[in-house]
Amino acid sequence: MTIRQINVITGKETTRDFTDAEKKHIAARKKDFEDTAVERAWASLREERDAKLTKSDWMTLPDSPDISDEWKAYRKKLRDLPGTLNDTTVLETITWPDEPE
Repeated sequence: MTIRQINVITGKETTRDFTDAEKKHIAARKKDFEDTAVERAWASLREERDAKLTKSDWMTLPDSPDISDEWKAYRKKLRDLPGTLNDTTVLETITWPDEPE
C-alpha cells in the first residue's frame, strides 16, 4: 500500500509505502469497524425509529385531537420493530411501516 502526500507549501507531490506500523494500525481500525457493524446498525435503527416516533408525538398529547387507530397502529409497529429483528436481519434493508395519511 502506498500513500500520496502533497506539500501544502510547495505543492510537490510524493508517494511512499506505508510503514509496517501504519499497515497494522489500518488493519486494526478496519477490524474494529467491521466488528462493530451490528452495534452501529442497531443504533442507526433506533435513531431513525425514534425520529419517526417524534414526528407524531404531538398527536398523543392530552390537548391534541384524538389519535386515529391507524396512527396508533403505526406507532406500535415502530415501537415493536426492533423486536422483529436480530443481529443478522438488522444489517439488511429495513422495511419501515408506512406512515398513515
